[in-house]
Amino acid sequence: MLAQAPNSYRTGPDERGHFGIFGGRFVAETLMPLILDLEREYVAAKSDPAFRAELDHLLTHYVGRPSPLYYAERLTAYGRAKAATEGRRGGAKIYFKREELNHTGAHKINNVLGQILLARRMGKTRIIAETGAGQHGVATATACARFGLDCVVYMGSVDVERQKPNVFRMNLLGAKVVPVQSGARTLKDAMNEALRDWVTNVADTFYCIGTAAGPHPYPAMVRDFQCVIGEEVRRQMQEAEGRLPDSLFACIGGGSNAIGLFHPFLDEPTVQIYGVEAAGFGLDKKHAASLAGGRPGVLHGNRTYLLMDADGQIEEGHSISAGLDYPGIGPEHAWLKETGRVTYLSATDAEALDAFRLCSAQEGIIPALEPAHALAKVAELAPQFPEDHLIVVNISGRGDKDIFTVADHLGGMEAATPVGLRR
Repeated sequence: MLAQAPNSYRTGPDERGHFGIFGGRFVAETLMPLILDLEREYVAAKSDPAFRAELDHLLTHYVGRPSPLYYAERLTAYGRAKAATEGRRGGAKIYFKREELNHTGAHKINNVLGQILLARRMGKTRIIAETGAGQHGVATATACARFGLDCVVYMGSVDVERQKPNVFRMNLLGAKVVPVQSGARTLKDAMNEALRDWVTNVADTFYCIGTAAGPHPYPAMVRDFQCVIGEEVRRQMQEAEGRLPDSLFACIGGGSNAIGLFHPFLDEPTVQIYGVEAAGFGLDKKHAASLAGGRPGVLHGNRTYLLMDADGQIEEGHSISAGLDYPGIGPEHAWLKETGRVTYLSATDAEALDAFRLCSAQEGIIPALEPAHALAKVAELAPQFPEDHLIVVNISGRGDKDIFTVADHLGGMEAATPVGLRR
């Protein structure tokens, strides 16, 4: 049974950090004073014109915002040709929100700069972070270099191996990258270690969380910093088409790039919204689709959908994408699923690889494996929509970091080109 929809989707969470039954703050007593201090500081910063002005200046002159809204003409034509082969006239017009063109190559820098400015307001001199695909780690290391702050990034040793370019970048930027050897040695385990560090070093340390999860106020705070994505899309689509998009697509790991795109449109009933989880080897096998294959529980300070066994123990997620193999989801996404406002789909490793190659060959844009999951569903669904249907898909990161992973899976660079598109 669906949860009751609110009058406005844009007012949450409540004063305790809950989106319906999801969210909240389930943390050690040692951390509660820090969490409450952070909440007070964030509330004050939101109403401080100087804070907003400094962040806006950095987003414009350091990050390079606004990121373009790009009409993917050849991918649109590909979808329309596919519709024609099925005997139908149709195929949506596809736009890319090009977050991969931001400084550091992903959406992560939007949130990191906001949190680093808060850390400086709070007098914190040491920044810790967790990372999976490495993009949040790179963004955090970048901002710490910009402001002269100590930076420690926790990263599962499996992800260290498959994201070597980003590990090199973090080291070059002056961060200390700590490989995590516990558990599955991926994102969940990196977050566990970051939380242990925070509990131990409460006086001078600020935990810069990279996704819209964790204890309140992190899910709402990260969302608010990422809403620059959706706010720009509203303006850019009005300029390009004179109206709002008909549907939005974004990949979902913890869900920060997605909620940043979705949130400014949640109260627009004409806009269909699709989040795409990582189905890994398949929903009946190993995957990281917690909304499709999980149930509510508590992890990393919040109640949300989690992959768990019959005894309530957290199961390891799997995705070809290091940024999507988290066994949970941000609590606002769990709530949006329950209320029915957002439709959550899933794409397998194989489907993401196909979309990775398709986008590269059709548009000359190599996406990260994370947004390749969203592109897989766009390629599937766009031919089913009419030609005047407007799609925006968030290209949340660039694929430089993933080319070795893709080459390993496809057996070499020649195999990376779709057969039908080889010259």
